[in-house]
Amino acid sequence: MLKFDEQKQLDSVNGALKLRSKIEGIVDEICEKGYENICWLGIGGTYASCLQAEVHMKEKSSINFFVENAAEYITTGNKKVGEGTIVVISSVTGKTTEMIDGVKKAKADGAEVIGFVDYPNTELANLADYLVSYPMNEQLKFFMLADRFMYNSGEFDDYYELYAELDEHLAKGLVEVEKSTDELGERIARKHMNDNIHYFVGAGNQYGATYSYAMCYWEEQHWIRTKSIHSAEFFHGMFEIIDRDTAVTVFIGEDSQRKLSERVANFLPKICANYNIIDTKDYELKGISEKFRGYLSHLLMRVITSRIDVHLEKLNCHPMEIRRYYRQLDY
Repeated sequence: MLKFDEQKQLDSVNGALKLRSKIEGIVDEICEKGYENICWLGIGGTYASCLQAEVHMKEKSSINFFVENAAEYITTGNKKVGEGTIVVISSVTGKTTEMIDGVKKAKADGAEVIGFVDYPNTELANLADYLVSYPMNEQLKFFMLADRFMYNSGEFDDYYELYAELDEHLAKGLVEVEKSTDELGERIARKHMNDNIHYFVGAGNQYGATYSYAMCYWEEQHWIRTKSIHSAEFFHGMFEIIDRDTAVTVFIGEDSQRKLSERVANFLPKICANYNIIDTKDYELKGISEKFRGYLSHLLMRVITSRIDVHLEKLNCHPMEIRRYYRQLDY
């Protein structure tokens, strides 16, 4: 398989899961002294991960939380951010200007910051009141944090049951899904490598994946024009421009918003002959209870789409690391 290191993948996920004790310590300390609300703050791909945390929490928890785009927050502000606010951020480089400025603004207003920053000796890492440094696995780290807050508020009785299963089975399960979808990834890459534009549709915790995959992968890294849309909005405009040849991919997860994407998937064959349906329910995740699969479907989708990426990269002879403008010039 192209660019696939099974042991590295296993170690990556298992290493992230081992952060749970540190995350629990941070959350438990915050809960003991009290807090007013939680602000998930992101930009670009990290904003997409914030959206996933939002949909994960909002049907389960009465905790006061909200999501902010860092660039919007810098410009407009939010009166909800202040003393007692816990701001949650993530960054690979620790150098993203919007995140640095957003965190500085939040701290000036009295908020405390939990930072998941891959590189500890960076400006953004140094601004965090609570720092967790570990590469990749952003969504998993966010969900561990959210789950502990919900457990401490008496809203997640299955917390220890879930993480016992994840510690034992998640890393291996995701590796097996990734291996089983390599052929699918190559097929989709060959089918769409020359698309003029590609539409991605999803809902629930898949909407963050839809938004991020379209923008951060196909646009930023593959230089293919895309549009992402929430399944709930598909029938309020977008479906009017779909015809036989329009390239469309629907991400279907297993959380409560699954039916929104199923509606799109059921409609597309009536008008389109150039669509793909990727449904996480089609893939086995050994050792994980059915009741928890909806929490994890975004993680399955990520390993599936990673196989599309490596084949698209090879077919188009375009290394995903190359950027025209991002961090190449001032803007």
